[in-house]
Amino acid sequence: MQHLSIFPILIPLLFGAIMLLPPISRDITSQRISSVIGTLFLLICSALLLFQIDTSGTQLYALGGWQAPFGIVLVADRVSSLLVLLTSFLGFAVMLYAIAGKDKGGAYFHPLFMFQLMGINGAFLTGDIFNLFVFFEVLLIASYALLIHAGGKQKTQATVHYVILNLVGSSLFLFGLGILYGTLGTLNMADMAIKVGQLQGEDATLAKTGALLLLVVFGLKAAMLPMHFWLPKTYASASAPVAALFAIMTKVGLYSIFRVYTVIFGEHAGELENIATPWLWPLALLTITIGSIGVLASPSVRTLSANLVIVSSGSLLACAAINSVEATSAALYYMVHSTLASAALFLLADLITRQRGQAEDRFVKSRMFTQPKLIGFAFAIVALSLVGMPPFSGFVGKVMILQATQSSVQTMWVWPLILIGSLGALVTFSRAGTTLFWRHSGSTSNDAEPASKSEIAAIALLLLAAPILVIFGGAITEYTLQAATSLHDIQSSAYDLIPGVSR
Repeated sequence: MQHLSIFPILIPLLFGAIMLLPPISRDITSQRISSVIGTLFLLICSALLLFQIDTSGTQLYALGGWQAPFGIVLVADRVSSLLVLLTSFLGFAVMLYAIAGKDKGGAYFHPLFMFQLMGINGAFLTGDIFNLFVFFEVLLIASYALLIHAGGKQKTQATVHYVILNLVGSSLFLFGLGILYGTLGTLNMADMAIKVGQLQGEDATLAKTGALLLLVVFGLKAAMLPMHFWLPKTYASASAPVAALFAIMTKVGLYSIFRVYTVIFGEHAGELENIATPWLWPLALLTITIGSIGVLASPSVRTLSANLVIVSSGSLLACAAINSVEATSAALYYMVHSTLASAALFLLADLITRQRGQAEDRFVKSRMFTQPKLIGFAFAIVALSLVGMPPFSGFVGKVMILQATQSSVQTMWVWPLILIGSLGALVTFSRAGTTLFWRHSGSTSNDAEPASKSEIAAIALLLLAAPILVIFGGAITEYTLQAATSLHDIQSSAYDLIPGVSR
């Protein structure tokens, strides 16, 4: 079991590479079978990894036996293993939906899907900032191709904007890494956490510049205002499985903010202590605000889904700005909830589009659904969860965020925005539900495509998370609290156990 930490990276890499080879590459059925087996195997290994970390503690894996700070080290702790399991579960559910026919729109969907999972898992597991950049590029390259999957003018335009912005972000990432390496002499997170507190004068100023450049890059990935404008159009134009998988993409940027600005530039960083906090506070609140406005102005289910992702990013950024164990614990719980609920809404939007003819998923009068009870029930569950109504997970997540505020000033800013954002989502979902399910201009069309069994199973898996996160809320919140505590407690963290790194 000592190699379990690298399995979430190796499994999608190997399955993706195999599916590029003939005869599997020429047979869609073989690719589908391989993808389902691969994602299921990945899910099992991720669950075993989380169980092992929870019982035995953080696992460190030095690739090739090269020790830190010179070698590549993977760090599987409670935070990273939770997010790897989240990614694997999401990948398995989305793949079940894709094999119903959405994977036929273009070539190499299945290998690209696997490489995307590899990049995301690698970003969560790496203990080195340079390799964080490497895995960012892996997942971005795969996402470029997945976005254009099935073609179309709208997809091409959105992809061009997405690619250009991320290329700029990658350039800034390299500049930031170069500055930090020049001042610290290392890019291993554990080693950086030790050395950053020793910087003074010009070196501290240079390191601050590099750290703020990284904040810009992570903010771009996390859809933080003013770098959020790419997300609604990009996500709304993507095919349903791709958009659902992309629900985890902003969480990679958010995870990087929590990891880098807690472990490296946290309370122990001397002159660079908590340097991101003054920037995160206003940007987080403004992100919630602009996302809530976007929710109210959304003309379709897909656009609504994309804007809700922005709102969730703002809420998680607020947790990062609060910068406490309780806030990080709330962020981890809310991250799991928002990812799965948003992915379910993206998939549901595709079913709605298919059964409403030319009206698609827009909030306008149209013909009746082919499966009104099924879609209506699923829409109600995901709406109540995303709004934050009890007894679903969104309510628990938002209550945890509200309780994490530590001062009257924080409460004065965070509470109204979170609650008003929930009210805006409630108003929009009510308007959408009324229009979609009650306002009809004709009977059901005979050529409407009903949901297949695998599509229903995929959405059901994602929706089941809402009650399950509440039913097992005690154990889950205890886990997230332990994960948050280990992330903030640098003195006793597992980073001190890395050979070659000492204080």
